[in-house]
Amino acid sequence: FITISMVFLSAILFALGGFINAIYARSFDEISIIPTFILTPMTYLGGVFYSISLLPEFWQKVSLLNPILYMVNAFRYGMLGASDIAVEVAFAIILVCIVSLASFALYLLNKGTGIRN
Repeated sequence: FITISMVFLSAILFALGGFINAIYARSFDEISIIPTFILTPMTYLGGVFYSISLLPEFWQKVSLLNPILYMVNAFRYGMLGASDIAVEVAFAIILVCIVSLASFALYLLNKGTGIRN
């Protein structure tokens, strides 16, 4: 149940992020800026390839600001039963991120940002 629900929550979160990225992109080439300069570093600091407990204390604190860390740990808990972060906290953080991005996307749509004639 945890793994399946995190798949859906992660998909919603990334879809909202992609939607906001598309609103701001003026050309097809600009769409790749966010994945290259934001998502790639977030992936490497998100504990995908290692436990964040192996990082120096400063980078551990930086990693705690990363929503990918919470997604990865919820997946890890769902599949392996072990996680660096409590699964309840991970779900709460992801839900807060989804609500924040959805609110921001609706605000941009209501404002008319990125809408072309």
